[in-house]
Amino acid sequence: VIETLAELKPWETTGMVVLQAESEVASINMVYGGAGAGKRVLTSSSSPGVALMQEGIAYMAGAELPGLFVNVQRGGPGLGTIQPSQADYFQATRGGGNGDYYVITLAPNSVQEMADFVDLAFELAFKYRNPAMILSDGVIGQMMEKVVLPPYKPRRTEEEVKKECPWATFGRTKDREPNIITSLELRSEEMEKRNIHLQEKYQEIRDKEVRFETQHLDDAEYMIVSFGSAARIAEKALEIAHEEGIKVGLFRPITLWPFPSKQIAEAARGKKGVLVAEINAGQMVEDVRLAINGAVPVEHFGRLGGIVPEPDEIVNAIKTKLM
Repeated sequence: VIETLAELKPWETTGMVVLQAESEVASINMVYGGAGAGKRVLTSSSSPGVALMQEGIAYMAGAELPGLFVNVQRGGPGLGTIQPSQADYFQATRGGGNGDYYVITLAPNSVQEMADFVDLAFELAFKYRNPAMILSDGVIGQMMEKVVLPPYKPRRTEEEVKKECPWATFGRTKDREPNIITSLELRSEEMEKRNIHLQEKYQEIRDKEVRFETQHLDDAEYMIVSFGSAARIAEKALEIAHEEGIKVGLFRPITLWPFPSKQIAEAARGKKGVLVAEINAGQMVEDVRLAINGAVPVEHFGRLGGIVPEPDEIVNAIKTKLM
């Protein structure tokens, strides 16, 4: 990201501010400050770096600040490896910091979606005043594909920012008192009210913003559930399985939070089994099992330590675990 922006020099044409922070802790707190002024701010890192951001993300959720951070996942735990992984699913979908909160989480499976989801994530973040994440991985992060960029959007004027973000901190003026942005509330009764408000907002997001796509499910006997780059691999696995006469379809969650639980349960109805294929030890599979609630057998297949699964391995997992 930073290399491309340094080459394009958008600050000369659009006024965009681009900088290399000294750490992920500094970076996420810069996002907090910029978001508090109503600006659209993005930061990115990879797995251990995003772990360092969790305190700031929790603060943003508590203060209801919109912002965007991108996690290009790599293998762990700890320092781990620079190879691809999807092992940050729990952190992304459960709220990685303290308290009861959620982050809107989008999972792209192509370079095109990486570009498209930036605009979508900002739209959702500002609509609901909530931090948002693009949860990518090292496969997509190192992939080269053609991409159609969205139409250019002019930089918002200060008046447009004030109109869109009346809650932002613009300072005291003659006609209004200053806004105060904080996640702190020492009165327990008031803190409970704030948490209830947050939970009501999260429910609205669940009701309105679930996104997913399906392939070949109408006549399928088995279903694969995968996200991100694992879903791209699963698409090839579908081709192999169909050539062998195995009727299998694909369900790809695009929003990991809010998770498409109802839609997965409906899609699984009448199937002989569901295989959750992901590049981890088994994380999204827990949400799939909760959604299906025992109605259909659910099995997991994954590779660890930065190993990317092959389509043949997914097909073999269907045969050995479900058939």
